[in-house]
Amino acid sequence: MSTVKSAVSLDGSILSVRLSKHPKFGGVFRIDQAENRQLATMSLAPGKTVYGEMIYRIDGEEYRSWDPYRSKLAAAILKGLEENPIRPGSRVLYLGAASGTTVSHVSDIVGPKGVIYAVEFAQRSFRDLVENVCKDRPNIVPIFADARFTLKYRSLVPSVEVLYCDIAQQDQTRIMVENMRTYLKKDGQYLLVVKSRSIDVSKEPADVIKAEAAFLERNGYTVEEKIRLEPFEKDHAMLIGRKKEQE
Repeated sequence: MSTVKSAVSLDGSILSVRLSKHPKFGGVFRIDQAENRQLATMSLAPGKTVYGEMIYRIDGEEYRSWDPYRSKLAAAILKGLEENPIRPGSRVLYLGAASGTTVSHVSDIVGPKGVIYAVEFAQRSFRDLVENVCKDRPNIVPIFADARFTLKYRSLVPSVEVLYCDIAQQDQTRIMVENMRTYLKKDGQYLLVVKSRSIDVSKEPADVIKAEAAFLERNGYTVEEKIRLEPFEKDHAMLIGRKKEQE
């Protein structure tokens, strides 16, 4: 159920919006303004923006618009994601945190009882992650490391309920599988962003996505959802699944 609310943007404008909880995903909201519908998350760091997103103050809380052109998880939700394993209270290992755009929204979703272990190897992106995101969000643990070397951060990361992978490597799916074997709980779930052009630019994206899904199946993981992310991300897909039950 949604109700019309008066919202105040950071520039002081008074707006009439309709705020509602997402019907399927905890920690995710929808804000309707005139003909425009946006995804949003309730900010864990009020008064702070991460990438210039719109912020609405409604009934004493702040909600950050979630741009699907800047976040593949938001794109997947808008493209019909059936299940988002990232929930309030989740522990998430996030490979490829970059400068923290999606990480910041995941931080909002998991809330103060959850935690994100954010792995990034590019120095500039890691610096931006720490300075612009982590210092205001105590539920993010920034880890400067290469996800290919899974055991390098073993002392920092416990078992997690969710593994999210968004790295631009030719062997990105193999890297995720190695991390899942080390860190993902038996009943945990994964979300993998398949960047087909990073894997093999000579093949059709659909064939690359199919091959990566088959690799996961061969290595003991189900592929329960396969979502293309166009028009938000060209030649990308999101795969979602979990470890297969032992027969």
